[in-house]
Amino acid sequence: MGNGFSEQPGVLPAVPFFQSFHIAILGLDSAGKTTTLYRLRFNEFVNTVPTRGFNAEKVKLSLGGHRTSATFHFWDVGGQEKLRPLWKSYTRGADGIVFVVDSVDGERMEEAKTELHRIVKTMENLGVPVLVVANKQDLRNSLTLAEIERCLALKELGPGTPWHLQPACAIIGDGLREGLENLHDMILKRRKAQQQQQKKKR
Repeated sequence: MGNGFSEQPGVLPAVPFFQSFHIAILGLDSAGKTTTLYRLRFNEFVNTVPTRGFNAEKVKLSLGGHRTSATFHFWDVGGQEKLRPLWKSYTRGADGIVFVVDSVDGERMEEAKTELHRIVKTMENLGVPVLVVANKQDLRNSLTLAEIERCLALKELGPGTPWHLQPACAIIGDGLREGLENLHDMILKRRKAQQQQQKKKR
């Protein structure tokens, strides 16, 4: 589920074998950001504590049916309210943003929406692809994807911001690889569009 920029997640343009991406993992506290990070890093559940600053991990993954490999430099930044002003320091120059939400915590969806729109709409982040991870979808009382899309007003992020909403369970890893494939695809499409624009200016 996403906007028109991410309609064909399986189609990847020809790119060099080695790719490296800077990705910021953001979201409210207790959404499951660090669990997501370490599931991607170690492919196992790691019991975590609230992040006071940030966690950084480099993860190399095979994507696109093993057609290419990519190295992701993840920055998982604490989601407590006092730490959120620091988010923009970690998104500066980012290739993509992963925004994790707690699908069960409907009461904080408005707060999550405010923070998501604030960081995505800053000048330096305009056009940066966004993967919204709807975590805890395995729980019976979780919101549906349609409800989360509406609560976060994802269609209001703007036509220039590609996004994808991915159902997931970070504890067991369900949905994370698929979400990352979509983010990878959006980043490559953006890079290709930027290269074409640069050629036109010459």
